[in-house]
Amino acid sequence: MFHKAAKIGLYELSSTKNTHKMLLKKLNKQAKTNEETGLGTNTSLIGGRFFRKNGMPNIEIKGLPIWRRLNIYHSLLSMPIWKFLASILLFFVLINLIFASLYIWIGIDHLGGMVVETESDKWGEAFFFSAQTFTTVGYGRINPIGFAASLTASLEALIGLMSFALVTGLLYGRFARPRAFIKYSKNALFVPFKEGVALMYRMVPFTKNYLVNVEVKITLALRVEEEGQLKNKFFDLPLEIAKANTLTANWTLVHVINEKSPLFNFTKADIDAAQAEMLVFVQGFDESFSNTVISRASYSFEEFIYGAKFVPMFHPNEDNSSTVLHIEKLDDYIAADLPIKM
Repeated sequence: MFHKAAKIGLYELSSTKNTHKMLLKKLNKQAKTNEETGLGTNTSLIGGRFFRKNGMPNIEIKGLPIWRRLNIYHSLLSMPIWKFLASILLFFVLINLIFASLYIWIGIDHLGGMVVETESDKWGEAFFFSAQTFTTVGYGRINPIGFAASLTASLEALIGLMSFALVTGLLYGRFARPRAFIKYSKNALFVPFKEGVALMYRMVPFTKNYLVNVEVKITLALRVEEEGQLKNKFFDLPLEIAKANTLTANWTLVHVINEKSPLFNFTKADIDAAQAEMLVFVQGFDESFSNTVISRASYSFEEFIYGAKFVPMFHPNEDNSSTVLHIEKLDDYIAADLPIKM
């Protein structure tokens, strides 16, 4: 049984190697590899896809102190708004709990004007005195008495001032930071196109921050065997239209699969075996921010749909005076027969 299993394993390994050798032979010699991606070519050193679906690099960083690895400032700038507000609220509660504990440790007799009947009243009065001191509101009913309580209140007021300055800077940074507000279709489609086949995806701006001078570049990553070793090969996918003067509605990007395409003569099985990944890079000028913005996306071979075409996203309004764009239809597609079998 062991020998049989071993033979099956060797057969599968040999079959995989043969598949990758065939892929290398199928690669169009006219398609030049891209050596400037900055991504690793050794497949044994790369795990999973190169970029996550949201365009972020699929990398886990280790070997750095946790505060450097987390990069708190960058995280607070880039996290969703609800997480940012929750983080600020959590920090506010925790810092006031810490100072409330200090005031109770010093002794409530060092806080004049407190009205305390129960243990919970003591904590409540200490917490809200801390909050008033931290925010520099200072209603005046409770006041510190003695050196220890006064020193603690002074330090808390200083920390509060610095904290509010940092939060103000973060809020401004979040609102003023240039971003490309672009949504990408969930899937990339192999579509019948001009008596042949094309690989398409589409994107759309989802705010009124319209872009001008938009340029798109697509890189295809394939895993093939070369010189007896699996390697990542990168190819530029030329687009039918790669530049646009403005991006105000949805834009369908089209890569025609012809003799110049690295996917020429590839089948679905070949694309799956090569664990193909399409890397999308978008750059444009945002008129609102007066700055260049960038955006990234990624489509793995599991997100390719074969034999389909996108459903139109826009139509004229009732009086034909403007165009209605349905962003919720970004991912919608219908089946379409390909002229060749993939």
